[in-house]
Amino acid sequence: MSDMTDKERQLVEWLSDMNEDDALDLAKKMLLEEGVSPLRVLELCRNAMDIVGKRFEEGEYFLPELVLAGEMLETIGAIAKPLITHAPGEEPKKLGKVLIGTVHGDLHDIGKNIVSFMLDINGFDVKDIGIDVPVKTFIEEIRAYEPDVVGLSGFLTLAFDSMKETIAAFEKEGMRQQFKVMIGGGQIDETVRAYTGADAFGINAVEAVNLCRSWTEKAA
Repeated sequence: MSDMTDKERQLVEWLSDMNEDDALDLAKKMLLEEGVSPLRVLELCRNAMDIVGKRFEEGEYFLPELVLAGEMLETIGAIAKPLITHAPGEEPKKLGKVLIGTVHGDLHDIGKNIVSFMLDINGFDVKDIGIDVPVKTFIEEIRAYEPDVVGLSGFLTLAFDSMKETIAAFEKEGMRQQFKVMIGGGQIDETVRAYTGADAFGINAVEAVNLCRSWTEKAA
């Protein structure tokens, strides 16, 4: 966080420490009064969520903290999103359709929510189908939505087996070649990607956006 201003560092600290009132007040002030870039504020939120995730892994935080962190992100996002501007008269072109959900057995949604939000503001049509999503639901939603990319999220290590099972079901249904699959969350790395059969993994929301952009631009 060495490249941050004192105020930016303070926002990350308050968000990650669950200091809700001060964090929200500061975020609103930065966005609405000081003209700080909404994308910068969202990036600070992501930094804070990375810290929250580490504290959860280490047993310092529990589910209530994850829920509160998600609520703070949602509140700030609702203010930041309308402030993201495009060139005059230019309506951002939709780059592609992304279906995203947390695999069955996992109830975490902070990382998924951040990825969904970042994809949305970067010009993708995003359908978020929630947490603890059964394989059957993924298949039904894919048939109905016809996405270009399917994102499987999971924070717990048990999610790796769920991801593998879900992707295997795509193969069995004969739909695996119709879209790209990215995975993300928790301790995901290249070994997990190979185990699950996904096309790629994203270490953060920015990487997820870059993956989706590279895939949809090639297809266009």
